[in-house]
Amino acid sequence: MKVNLLYSGGKDSSLAAWMLRRLGYEVKLITVSFGYADFAHYARESALALGFEHEIKKLSQEVLSQACELIAGDGFPRRGLHQLHLAALEALARESEAIADGTRRDDRVPMPTLSEVQSIEQRYGVTYLAPLRGFGKRSIKNLTSRIFNIEYAPSEASKSADYEKEVRAYLKDKGYDVNKIFPSHVQSRVIGYKGENDE
Repeated sequence: MKVNLLYSGGKDSSLAAWMLRRLGYEVKLITVSFGYADFAHYARESALALGFEHEIKKLSQEVLSQACELIAGDGFPRRGLHQLHLAALEALARESEAIADGTRRDDRVPMPTLSEVQSIEQRYGVTYLAPLRGFGKRSIKNLTSRIFNIEYAPSEASKSADYEKEVRAYLKDKGYDVNKIFPSHVQSRVIGYKGENDE
């Protein structure tokens, strides 16, 4: 079965892709961009280093704008990032037989609920896969450190392609202090395999 997996280049989505391929799925990595800032090429570099087919899918800047309005109004990113993730899943669902992401058990955002997932599956006739839902942050860090070469950086300086990058750029251009909106954290970027773990 072919599966389109939302991909940021980070360790979670990379591990999800690696697991699904080992389970026999034909995995294509999809990075969503809203055309506001160019960060998707970082994910492309990671995908190619791991030997996966990769595509950059453009969604409307209106989707980004609406999510950023939520984030600015709330003063924190949770609802807006969740909205972006659902929009990305729906965009993939329109042209896929199966979709996937790298959400894990203890993610706060994005974290599609059971009813949101079921709604997407029923409306688009797709299968949704989330192979990391049973794994916590510590387990994933342990697993990925054995499989991948990973670089880490503060979120504002990281070479990742997750939604936060374009949201930060958009809000900064609108005059918001993004460091007050986003908690300080570190993001990962996978840059290749360790040893022969790609087989």
